[in-house]
Amino acid sequence: MQKVYTKIESIVGNVITVRATGVKNQDLAEVTTSSGVSYANVIKLDHDLVSLQVFSGAQGISTGDSVRFLGVPMRVSFSDDLLGRIFNGSGEPRDKGPSLTDNMIEIGGPSVNPAKRIIPKNMIRTGIPMIDVFNTLVESQKLPIFSISGEPYNQLLARIAMQAEVDLIVLGGMGLKYDDYLFFRETLEKSGAMSRTIMFVHTASDPTVECTLVPDMALAVAEQFALKGKKVLVLLTDMTNYCDSLKEMAITMDQVPSNRGYPGDLYSNLAARYEKAVDFDDAGSVTILAVTTMPGDDVTHPVPDNTGYITEGQFYLRNGHIEPFGSLSRLKQQVNKDTRDDHRSLMDAMIKLYAAYKESVEKKAMGFQMSEWDDKLLRYGSLFESKLMDLSVNIPLEKALDLGWEILAECFEKNETGLKSDLISKYWPK
Repeated sequence: MQKVYTKIESIVGNVITVRATGVKNQDLAEVTTSSGVSYANVIKLDHDLVSLQVFSGAQGISTGDSVRFLGVPMRVSFSDDLLGRIFNGSGEPRDKGPSLTDNMIEIGGPSVNPAKRIIPKNMIRTGIPMIDVFNTLVESQKLPIFSISGEPYNQLLARIAMQAEVDLIVLGGMGLKYDDYLFFRETLEKSGAMSRTIMFVHTASDPTVECTLVPDMALAVAEQFALKGKKVLVLLTDMTNYCDSLKEMAITMDQVPSNRGYPGDLYSNLAARYEKAVDFDDAGSVTILAVTTMPGDDVTHPVPDNTGYITEGQFYLRNGHIEPFGSLSRLKQQVNKDTRDDHRSLMDAMIKLYAAYKESVEKKAMGFQMSEWDDKLLRYGSLFESKLMDLSVNIPLEKALDLGWEILAECFEKNETGLKSDLISKYWPK
């Protein structure tokens, strides 16, 4: 029999406090008011003093209302009926479809036993040359997309959702503007990708606690589909909003703040989510791409700084494209050797020449005399940016590699590229 507590000790913001026994951290509770029932979850235990975050906010709750603990943590339904559906941060339908209550699974569990993991070895094709050619995404990888407000990171995620060669997309939105939510929904519906997509969306106007639940819901569902043999790609935006919600809740609970007011366990919170990325030895996989906006373009900000210690590289999205310098997929070597024999060499040569192009741009801007080699580099850089760096480009890996050779042939002599003669004889455009 679940005990009902009829006295609320305090109400601070959206956190209520009651005295109760036999309660566990993260347990769910029902708060019954004169206007209906609200759900809350346990966020702090201090002997018999229990603090709960109310999902819908504490407005309308009085100290005489009742609290009933359900004895279970937050759960979400799991089945194929999730495909094509959109839910909010508490797992309720946002798309006006029916609620799903069958086969409930707990969220926020531990990461997978390393003994059940295998070494990442399969490429995930996205159709975006700056990823496929220069910073290949590998199955079961965890990568952040570092960016700043105003950059088209949500458009990039939508492109990846439509084009990535995976079985399933799980999209988790945190603190989204309503326009961004509508953009994701309409883009995926028009492209036909919605049928293989599940969305958990928290908008900026939704309760803060729901923001903190979105990654756990998305990853719990992804893990279950991976156990069924599916190749799942989890797209999260924006992890900085997630961390800001943790910060807000920590302040409410009077926790001692750490760097810039963030909770001291920020690293652990991020690691617990990113480490859900896995390639099972006898099933499917979970791959994570997560946008992390950097306030003031400051990579030393606590959120990107902690993230960099956890993930396997990063993509930098600046000026509307993925930067060749700074962006890094640490696992690309695992798959580049198996794509095409010219992949690694062509990638290295083109990036070296692009770095030389940047130097020529500086020389021109400062009024130095330009050589014939500088003119070649300037032409090369312009073609590289328009044909490969532009995020609107959508071509398969093999065509992107061929295009790279065509750009080199249009700008340089064979001996100026630094590529091996056997590769040049095989791939140089006739």
